[in-house]
Amino acid sequence: MTSTDPAQVLERLHSRRVIAVIRAPSQELAAVATSVLIKHGISGIEITFTTPDAAVAIETLRERHGDEAVIGAGTLITQDDVVAAEQAGAQFLVSPGTEAALARAMVSTGLATMTGALTPSEVMAAQSHGAHVIKIFPGSLGGPSYLSALKGPFPQLKFMPTGGVSAENLGQWFNQGAFAVGAGGDLVSGKALAAGDFDDIASRAGAYVAALAEYDHHRKEN
Repeated sequence: MTSTDPAQVLERLHSRRVIAVIRAPSQELAAVATSVLIKHGISGIEITFTTPDAAVAIETLRERHGDEAVIGAGTLITQDDVVAAEQAGAQFLVSPGTEAALARAMVSTGLATMTGALTPSEVMAAQSHGAHVIKIFPGSLGGPSYLSALKGPFPQLKFMPTGGVSAENLGQWFNQGAFAVGAGGDLVSGKALAAGDFDDIASRAGAYVAALAEYDHHRKEN
């Protein structure tokens, strides 16, 4: 099974650039959606702990896709969540905000840790607690220009905007310095999951992969 060393995990996430945030009505649907995403080119996966039996899903996915994907745990809001995620084999941990005791518990696992922030003060708090990546959430409130503003005083930090990310604005986020992006409902919609419409998920994954290719093409030309 692939490494959980944080430096290696972060390098793999950075190379993948898009992390699919999966909020599923069951762990079975989360597992199927993940397989579809990986097949269609999206292999950074965050299973949120709002998904029933999320830890079971993570353990299953690590066994099934450990060598071809990076599987993490998201929406961690209690220290019990952190323990369950670590025991399930999550390779990275994500929280929607930065709460001191929770952040310390996440960092103490030795796993790649991403905690949420929006304001400069929250960014500084996340940094002080040792988060490897700052999750800018919800990214839709400020958009790519807000990320650019944050990069001014914090050029050394890794930012992952989540919320408000789409295939259409993907290049804008990376142009403004995103380390990676978290793509939730726009990539894996709750409606598609509930209906078992995996063709929709495959189509959206294809749009993200195409957007990444277009961004890379324009960057090489310029």
